[in-house]
Amino acid sequence: MSGKIRIGIIGCGTIGSVHADAYAKVKNAELVALCDILPDRLKEKAERHKVALTYTDYRELLANPDIDAVSVCVPNDMHAPIAIDAFKAGKHVMLEKPMTLNAGLGREILKARDASGKQLQMGMVWRQTPQAEVVRDAIANGRLGEVYQIRVKLIRRRGIPGLGGWFTTKARSGGGGLIDIAVHFLDLVMWITGYWNPTRVSARTYAKFGSPMKDYHYVSMWAGPPNYEGTFDVDDYAAGFVRFGEKATLSFEVAWACNAEDESYVELLGDKGGVRVGESRTVLHTEVDNMIADIDLKFQNDRDRFAAEMEKFVDAVQGRGEVAATGEEALVTMSLLDAIYKSSEMNCEVEV
Repeated sequence: MSGKIRIGIIGCGTIGSVHADAYAKVKNAELVALCDILPDRLKEKAERHKVALTYTDYRELLANPDIDAVSVCVPNDMHAPIAIDAFKAGKHVMLEKPMTLNAGLGREILKARDASGKQLQMGMVWRQTPQAEVVRDAIANGRLGEVYQIRVKLIRRRGIPGLGGWFTTKARSGGGGLIDIAVHFLDLVMWITGYWNPTRVSARTYAKFGSPMKDYHYVSMWAGPPNYEGTFDVDDYAAGFVRFGEKATLSFEVAWACNAEDESYVELLGDKGGVRVGESRTVLHTEVDNMIADIDLKFQNDRDRFAAEMEKFVDAVQGRGEVAATGEEALVTMSLLDAIYKSSEMNCEVEV
């Protein structure tokens, strides 16, 4: 496909605007349409992003033959229906994380993609950080040796978004902090290591801070303010242990809210070296000439990772490269999330 790829964005909330700003930096992309069910927000975002064509019904946007591709930036329960309808309409799809509510719906998305012959790229933006790329290259080049243990820690002291809204309503979100933020790092560790084979999980999720909602004390709230007439029936903390066959293990701890300091990192331990992703310095802990050594991994860190993500999507649509994150990979992550929730519910280890 030559010329600029004409983009429509479905969902004009915060992440929709992030996508719009990113497309503006991609030379072969042209944002031509916006869609949102809230007319006032749609009008404001159309003025902000200088887009003339607007819709309140996504089906009308998909019916426009002049639109080549869409970014789907809506609540999780609408990911599958909109993505499937977009493929049926012959559009390429950039789908925000998480893939959908569960792996079963993820498989339906892939069936629709395969039937359409169009591209699907998942919104796993952490892959676009230069730090993650440097560590992935170090592993590929044998700097860490065999990676056998991975640790994910993603702690927000008070970070429940939109209390009482769709984020905290399981029927719409699929879950809480685990599906909302841990999805990034679970995808990241499998992408960095190439370990796309989680086999067994033992985990527990908790809801300690979001209910009763009026007892939740916070400094700020993304997607707020709280709706105390709404629902909180999701997890605000999760911890567990994942096996990748006999090759490696992963321990994780993720919180929307808990009584601990904020932390965010992925740690990878290999028999030749270890490293963390997510901290200000990226230090390879290793040995050199039979001596214990720390090596600073240097990289340029001024990249707009969302713009990099959209550029890869547009390139894939135009046949110049591969998507940045595949639907098949997203389905593995979705299956892992399903298993974590199942393990907690059954109070035992389960197969992925």
